[in-house]
Amino acid sequence: MSDTTIEQIPGSEPAAGAVAASDEQLVAMLVDRARSEGLQLTGEGGLLQQLTKRVLESALEGEITDHLGYEKHDAEGRGSGNSRNGTRAKTVLTDVGPVEVKVPRDVAGTFEPAIVKKRQRRLSGVDEMVLSLSAKGLTHGEISAHLAEVYGASVSKATISTITDKVMDGMAEWSNRPLDRVYPVLFVDAINVKIRDGQVANRPVYVVMAVTAEGHRDILGIWAGDGGEGAKYWLSVFTDLKNRGVEDVLMLVCDGLKGLPEAVETVWPRTIVQTCVVHLLRNSFRHAARQDWDKIAKALRPVYTAPNEAAATERFGEFQESWGKKYPAVIRLWENAWAEFVPFLSFDVEIRKVICSTNAIESVNARIRKAVRARGHFPNEAAAMKCVYMALMSLDPTGKGRKRWTMRWKAPLNAFQIAFEGRLTPAAN
Repeated sequence: MSDTTIEQIPGSEPAAGAVAASDEQLVAMLVDRARSEGLQLTGEGGLLQQLTKRVLESALEGEITDHLGYEKHDAEGRGSGNSRNGTRAKTVLTDVGPVEVKVPRDVAGTFEPAIVKKRQRRLSGVDEMVLSLSAKGLTHGEISAHLAEVYGASVSKATISTITDKVMDGMAEWSNRPLDRVYPVLFVDAINVKIRDGQVANRPVYVVMAVTAEGHRDILGIWAGDGGEGAKYWLSVFTDLKNRGVEDVLMLVCDGLKGLPEAVETVWPRTIVQTCVVHLLRNSFRHAARQDWDKIAKALRPVYTAPNEAAATERFGEFQESWGKKYPAVIRLWENAWAEFVPFLSFDVEIRKVICSTNAIESVNARIRKAVRARGHFPNEAAAMKCVYMALMSLDPTGKGRKRWTMRWKAPLNAFQIAFEGRLTPAAN
């Protein structure tokens, strides 16, 4: 393809509209020429690859000109002590596939290109593409096959692993970042991942998600459980959050995790621990026959929609009379969870809506499960945590979910301001 130059009147600046029109004309001309010559837009040897090659080589030529201080073939370079010394061919992987570029060299060997660095074999967009595909749950082999099929690029699984390993530095920084002083609500939930440690076994990965005083969603951290999820385990998690700046939490919603209430009381004595009602109902169904699920759900509804604790206790007594003999395990489940079930009954309806379940964090966990399930199992804990972290970092790429979330939390946060007067304000300072 020959060079195309758009002349400009000396001393004048082109209008934005004129530049846009010229760009459109240039693009149209290139596409028409490609069609007339039977050149494909994408694929090996296509128009986009050729354009990428020309752009990269032009940029490299500009870099060596700046380095040497004179234009190519300029007589000013004679006797300068350094000059151009030909080029060397190099293939780099780009967003449009592998592209062979000619990298200029200098006699002194002091030229260090920036746009395509020495020993660099991939442009940054390729790394971002690999990380995005990995976050969506594709295995390293599937990513390699995808790049080969779509871009004709040969990228080994080892190279892909090297790219994804770069996120570990970011993960360490993210896991230790400073946090707000106070949060209205923390949601704690777990997902199970399969880790091969001698033999494949399920290991829980806990996610702690917060709602900020401004109504934003914030994942505070992820922790891999080892089977010792008692008060000591949770104390270490909450102490970590406190050391990162969390001085107060108004309410913490969870699924009756063992030892959690005791640990919360040790770290944040004024925090209200609320059992997720949806999980409580699901666990009730596990102790009942399938044909009775609808009846049990209908019978329990007056309990968790009661106007206050006294009314809930009365309704639960009625439920116990009807179902206690047939399903004593369901009665025992609710009795054991009662202390963490009733707190939300004393709050405004807006607060009830958002704290009676962990649906808010379950939408996050659904994305994590999708990525984890595609992998099958992981060779070690670090690989599993890396996958979970990348899935979290790829949440809501457009930002639309963040806006909907913030709008949904405006009314509840106003209710929190009234119910917990004086405790939520410091986060806004």
